[in-house]
Amino acid sequence: MDHDALEIVAKSQSILSILEQLRTVALSDSTVLLIGETGVGKERFAEYLHKKSARRFKPLVKVGVATLPRELVESELFGHEKGSFTGAAMEKKGLFEVANGGSLLLDDIDDLPIEIQPKLLRAMEMHEIQHVGGTRTIKIDVRFIAASKVSLKELVDQGRFRADLFYRLNVVPIVIPPLRDRREDIPALVEQYVSHYLPEKQVTVSKEALRALVNHSWPGNVRELVNVLVRVLLFVNDHITLEDLPHEVRGEDPIDMLVKSCSRCFFEQRMSYEQIVACLETNLLRKALEMHHGNKSRAADFLGLKLSTFRDKLAKYNLNGIPLSS
Repeated sequence: MDHDALEIVAKSQSILSILEQLRTVALSDSTVLLIGETGVGKERFAEYLHKKSARRFKPLVKVGVATLPRELVESELFGHEKGSFTGAAMEKKGLFEVANGGSLLLDDIDDLPIEIQPKLLRAMEMHEIQHVGGTRTIKIDVRFIAASKVSLKELVDQGRFRADLFYRLNVVPIVIPPLRDRREDIPALVEQYVSHYLPEKQVTVSKEALRALVNHSWPGNVRELVNVLVRVLLFVNDHITLEDLPHEVRGEDPIDMLVKSCSRCFFEQRMSYEQIVACLETNLLRKALEMHHGNKSRAADFLGLKLSTFRDKLAKYNLNGIPLSS
């Protein structure tokens, strides 16, 4: 379900301050650079800025730079002439032209190929573009909003991003903090998304469940929170309890859960001591591999084992080449 129409809810001073900054900046056409981890909601803040600006009656065109095939980035942004490359059967407008009069969000600007960066810089400075394969100059009138999941200054220092383009984008930099640094926003976000996804029901959340949601570190930020809520809402009626949440949100350590599971087997199934040790060791090896995406060196280090010992145990339990769950 689309949630673009939702307002940004905020209780934290950091987000309230950002919203105030955006309302002020919206009065001008200054370029805004939104910086924040994946999932913090940079696109939502770009939408907020556009809706508060004089350009709100014109389109906000969103470009996910990271999702564009590298060989098509230039054509998608600037358009192309018929026959300018293989497959260009007709002239096509670029997204700069589509956004004319409105705003253009360049999301994941940190993934923009370095060979395209001079052309973007020129478009921003001259307010004009040329189609790929064309010579005609096309005037553009757009408000530039860029979003990055990493520090562009660091990319400049690494030689992966042009310094002149960075300074052109960095007019009004706004850093959006991760969800773990603004936990006071979580109850309001939970209430908003629960009522949005199940408007026909009055779904409540237990104190224990809300406490777990607030205390979770949310490495995927707001996007992860929303995905968890959507999944939970598929299986509840009108009340979310602690048991309805995924174990990682409940704060249960997966290794600790394995130990408890194997201990239950020991008492309930009357397993021998050797069997319970083998059960525990096998599951620990599997879980360590899953947690480190099959990387044996990291999995061995996580368990405090030498890599040679770890490999021997994999062979002992016939775990080499096992399929890993996601």
